[in-house]
Amino acid sequence: MANPRFSIIVPVYNRPDEVADLVRSLTEQTSKDFELILVEDGSTVPCEAAAESGRKAGLDIKYFHKENEGRSIARNYGLERASGDYFIFFDSDCVIPPDYFSTLTRELDAHPLDCFGGPDAAHDSFTTTQKAINYSMTSFLTTGGIRGGKIQLEKFVPRTFNMGFSRQVYERVGGFREMFSEDIDMSTRIRLAGFSIGLIHNCPVWHKRRIDMRKFLRQVYVFGMSRITLKLLYPDSLKAVHLLPAVFLVGSILLILAAIFISPWFLLPLALYFIAIFIGALIATKNPAIAIRAVPAAAIQLGGYGAGFIKAWFTKILLRRGRDINEEILLRKGK
Repeated sequence: MANPRFSIIVPVYNRPDEVADLVRSLTEQTSKDFELILVEDGSTVPCEAAAESGRKAGLDIKYFHKENEGRSIARNYGLERASGDYFIFFDSDCVIPPDYFSTLTRELDAHPLDCFGGPDAAHDSFTTTQKAINYSMTSFLTTGGIRGGKIQLEKFVPRTFNMGFSRQVYERVGGFREMFSEDIDMSTRIRLAGFSIGLIHNCPVWHKRRIDMRKFLRQVYVFGMSRITLKLLYPDSLKAVHLLPAVFLVGSILLILAAIFISPWFLLPLALYFIAIFIGALIATKNPAIAIRAVPAAAIQLGGYGAGFIKAWFTKILLRRGRDINEEILLRKGK
């Protein structure tokens, strides 16, 4: 039997219901030239039943259960056991449109790429909060288009919710590092090695993201902190767009203080911005409930990211404390 063209690698930690949805979407693909490698990273609630269901539906599935060591190590574990020409990475909370692999095959045949990624979107079945968070994460008004697959303020960087690269890339660059924003680090290393990277617009995934605002806050806070780690490893990687959440947070605090002690009119810029968020979300989703929730989602996203960024900048750059061992080793080596 010939090796599949694509090896899908998914790290899993206590997400059996999500994996069941992911596997179900893969059984509905119009092209099935792939294998699925599920790496259970020390889960106490395994997804083996979802893997077995996929096998019965005709999917080529490799299921592994290992001790908990982190998602990057889990992905590398899958890479070592993959047989495809390309390695595809999805998060366990993704659902894949039925024409994903037929479209990907056609695009790669017409325009070969060493590394690629696609946008993420919200499926009709997602909750109102998930759709609001998805809008916030992909809107030009909040992220500058970095994640939405549209106009962007920096070079496209594939992320592991929807990312792939060739076996040749893996053989030269190696696997993922165990760190926050490991996918951005991987994409940077691939670019520095001289490989081609591109966005395939018509290969989106439906990404469930966080199901409540509290978890979303924690997620974006970590994103903000990891941006400083990436700046330490790659000094040129920090762009103006990455500073905007911190500027937003500090500016919002100053405007609120000015409104309290000087005049309420200082709240006008914030009010206009959030009105723009509401209108943008309403136009994009045509759903007032989603548009209303997009406003706090945007505030949480920008405020949480900005807080994480400022804290990491203060501790890791200004005070030079809190750097992990991977950062120190790489900095000493000048990598």
